Parts: sequence; structure tokens; C-alpha cells
Amino acid sequence: MEQLDLRFARYLKETLDIIVQPKNWKGAETLPFFLRNLYAFFEVFILDTSCLAMAAKDETEQTPATIHKHTLQVQKRWDREIIYVHPKITAYNRKRLIAHKLSFVVPGNQLYLPFLGIDLREHFKKIRMADSKWSPSTQAVVLYALLHDTEQSFTPKGLAKQLGYAPMTMTRAFNELQGAGLGKITMEGKERVLRFDQNKKELWEKALEFLRNPVKKRLWVKHSLNEPLGVKAGLTALAHYSALAEPANPVFAMVGKKWKEIKNNVMELTIAEPDACELEIWSYSPRLFEKSGVVDRLSLYLSVQSNDDERVESALEGMMEKLEW
Repeated sequence: MEQLDLRFARYLKETLDIIVQPKNWKGAETLPFFLRNLYAFFEVFILDTSCLAMAAKDETEQTPATIHKHTLQVQKRWDREIIYVHPKITAYNRKRLIAHKLSFVVPGNQLYLPFLGIDLREHFKKIRMADSKWSPSTQAVVLYALLHDTEQSFTPKGLAKQLGYAPMTMTRAFNELQGAGLGKITMEGKERVLRFDQNKKELWEKALEFLRNPVKKRLWVKHSLNEPLGVKAGLTALAHYSALAEPANPVFAMVGKKWKEIKNNVMELTIAEPDACELEIWSYSPRLFEKSGVVDRLSLYLSVQSNDDERVESALEGMMEKLEW
């Protein structure tokens, strides 16, 4: 990789007017060979803070969980701040790195230095609603495309029928997508037509910053209904998609409207009890995309991604890596 340390230094100067002078870290000689093979290590001072930059030697992108493990190994020999440096990081991985509170810099694109309270992003295209999340209906449109065929043409009327929303709601969803710069909307006759010009993986990565956690509320409940309380969700669903052990209390999900219909027949608890289950109330129906009574992988990722249990993170990343785009 061509002089990533210089690109790193130039980026700090251009964005924050901070001058740094990277120098090779001698302690790298004591690290395991595989770490020295993956990264170049150099010391820098940023606003009087001593930091160690861990710069990838090639463009191969490690998973955030792997990077976290690597930084823990380096911290055995360096007890101050560590910054991961890479020429490009996908939106999916950036989100996971931030969840881990791992400092990183993508020269020319983004720097995230939580120990200094800095989160600077430059890679925004067109006029985008970067500070807001999509409405549940807009999110449902994107998930529908991702879970079916992004090469299709979509109309408000057709999506309204498929997703159970009013055509006007789908029209507003089209407006949100257009404002975010995702998808192309044309007029064919008197009807608006939406097409996505990205493949599924690209669309997912670009949409991530706008996608919300579908879970509005979590409850502990007991019930005597003759059917499952909802669709399997949370760690119960993740156990279905991975080798993760099932939680002691099963997790189910339903949309808020359904919860209002049945809440009088369900006992709410203040804490978990042996016979209780955890119920997630979603902003859109988890049944829209469920298979065999289990929520879809993409909605599951959005609902569980903030869990900082290492086993859960590993299972979640494994599930997403196996996803066939």
C-alpha cells in the first residue's frame, strides 16, 4: 500500500489542521508475525495524545470483530490509544467499528476518534438526509427489494399491495429514497417507477446509515394463548441462523398494531421469569419478511447490532457473511 502513513498525516492536516509526524513503532518487532504481516505500525501525537496507528498493508478488509481482537493483542504491548487505518471501509463495517468504539481513519473519507470526541464524515453524495432515519414504510421498501430482486421495477401501487401500506404512504417512501440519492425514479405514463441501480450488497451498504432498529419497545410477558406470541426474533432468531445457543427466555416480535389487539390477554412482567418470553414491538410488521416463523436476517441484524456481547457479535457477523447477495 503506497505510503498510507503519509496519506493519514495529510488527511489530518486537511480536515483538522493537525500536523502529525508518523514514525515507525519499534515495539512492532515484539508482535506476532501475523500482525506484522497484516499491518504497519507507526506512532503519532494527536493533540498531545500519544497514539499508535495500525495501518493495513493491503486492501483486504478484516471484520470488525477480528480488528477488535487484533487491537487487544497489540494493547498488551501498547497501553495507549490505537487507531485502525485502512484505505476503504464499507458502511457495514464502519457501523460495527463505531459500535466497538474502535478508533479508525479512512484517509479522504472519514475519521472516528472517540477519545478526542471526533466523528468526521466526508463521503456524502448529493442531498442526503444524513442525520435522519427513514420511516418504517421506506425501510420496508428497501428490505423488500433486498430480499427479493433489486433489478425489478417498483410502483407505489404495486408495493402498497405487497407490503400492506396505502399507495400514498408508498409515494412518500419514494420521496425519501429520492432525497437520500438511492434508486432512480422515472415517470412511465402517469405512474412513478422506482429502480435500483446498485446490486444488493451495494444497496445494503449505502442504505445502512438510514436504516433504523425496528424494535420500538421490549417487554417481558407471560401468556396462555394457543399460538406463538409472534415471530421468532432477537437472540432466538440469531440462534436459528447461527451456532449461538438459544436464550433461556425465547424472544418474539410483533408489530405495534397487533400488540394493541392482544395486550389484554397477556401478562406484562417487570423482570424476566422462568416461564416468560421477551416480546419486541416493531415499527413494521416482522411477518412481512419472515420465513418459517423467523424474522429475516436483515431486520434481525438491525435489531441486534447494538448488542456488545462478543459471542453475539461473532454470530451476527457470521450470519451476514453467509448471506447470499
